[in-house]
Amino acid sequence: MVMGEMTLETDVVVIGGGPGGYVAAIRAADLGLDVILVEEREKLGGVCLIEGCIPSKTLIHAVEMIDGLQSAKKIGLSYTGLKIDLDKLRKWTQSVVDTLTKGVDTLLTKRDVEIVRGHAHFESNKLLHVDGANTYIEFKHAIIATGSVLNELPEGYDQSVWSSTDALNIPEVPDKLLVVGGGYIGLEMGLVYAGLGSKITMVEFMPNLLAGADQDLVRVVVKHCKKKFESILTGSKVLNVNKLDKGFQVDIEHDDQVITKEFDQVMVAIGRKPNTSGLGLENTSIETDERGFIPTNEEGRTSEKTIFAIGDITHGPALAHKASREGKIAAEVIANHPSAFDNRAVPAVVFTHPEIAWTGLTEREAEEKNIKYKVGRFPLTALGRARSIGQTDGFVKILSNPDNNLVLGVGIVGPVASELIAEGTLAIEMGATLEDLIVSIHPHPTMSEAIMEAAEVAAGEPIHILPQK
Repeated sequence: MVMGEMTLETDVVVIGGGPGGYVAAIRAADLGLDVILVEEREKLGGVCLIEGCIPSKTLIHAVEMIDGLQSAKKIGLSYTGLKIDLDKLRKWTQSVVDTLTKGVDTLLTKRDVEIVRGHAHFESNKLLHVDGANTYIEFKHAIIATGSVLNELPEGYDQSVWSSTDALNIPEVPDKLLVVGGGYIGLEMGLVYAGLGSKITMVEFMPNLLAGADQDLVRVVVKHCKKKFESILTGSKVLNVNKLDKGFQVDIEHDDQVITKEFDQVMVAIGRKPNTSGLGLENTSIETDERGFIPTNEEGRTSEKTIFAIGDITHGPALAHKASREGKIAAEVIANHPSAFDNRAVPAVVFTHPEIAWTGLTEREAEEKNIKYKVGRFPLTALGRARSIGQTDGFVKILSNPDNNLVLGVGIVGPVASELIAEGTLAIEMGATLEDLIVSIHPHPTMSEAIMEAAEVAAGEPIHILPQK
């Protein structure tokens, strides 16, 4: 320790104020533990709240309103003079973020969680130094919740291209925008800018967009994207991005040929990596794997039993709701409560148009692992509520065990899939069968009926579509 620096003592120190870290701190404080939270940023909430899911979904909502106005013509509603005020849109998005970050700060303060701002660095298995705060923290337990950071730009890219974070700030609406990466971030932001007026070209290295999702779900979204985008180049690679006086010149390898095009701006959405460098883990007994992830057990413990890790720095899907669940578990284990990450399903959502959501077993996973399953699909074209709102592209599918009809997985593509998927997750968590979904009365007319209808199809007793031969 250095003379003149302050030393704090605590039961639990949480490193990172994102959806995993602040939830862990709140839960630990509620369980009677003394808690310090260390956060580098001025604002709490992490990537998700500040530069990820919250601002992106705010922009997506704005674009959905534009789409709603345009589609209203089909049912006899017309309008004139639609104008997009980018300044107001930016301010509205920022106000949503600011309100939520202040809310997180208040929740922690009211629970007497001490917040120390600076970069945390382990000095040992029991001691942290917070750079920038001139503070040491002696702790009994630590929870690492430092999240993820953007992958570095590959070779050949000019450094002035946009990251997804840059794009969220809407610096401008370029006439021609190249989106590099066909994952969920690329698709969501591509659709945002298409809705704001940009001509979008998307380049994806893999043969399919959203490679981790079942492609029958993805195909519905791709059909819509092809209407919104100028072009989608899968199985392709950006070789060089060169800055021009105005815009960029880009070399793209596609179908064994090199295409050279010019764009006003380029947005790179090629994923994120665990934020574990610079934490001083080498001064502890914790080791990361070759990709920088920290291995943990079902309680969230690392190889050092008094230090826990949660969220994007651990294995599994990099999702805010998974991090929050893990944060609660770590806090409960530290407080000597029985708790473990024994969840059967972690739902995933892509906020495209239409939305995609899935939970539990996917068909891709079932085939890779040679798991027996049967599937029932119910098209939204046969659903009254979907017809009434004019959004019939999509379907709900349910995977079940052919021996006992246990629900194994649910996939949805269509409006409000992000809301409907919670029922599928609950069904899997509670060990529900197809009959449980069928006999649970779903209100009519609603989108939720599609889940019941898909269960009926899987059970071989459909009502609103013809039985499969």
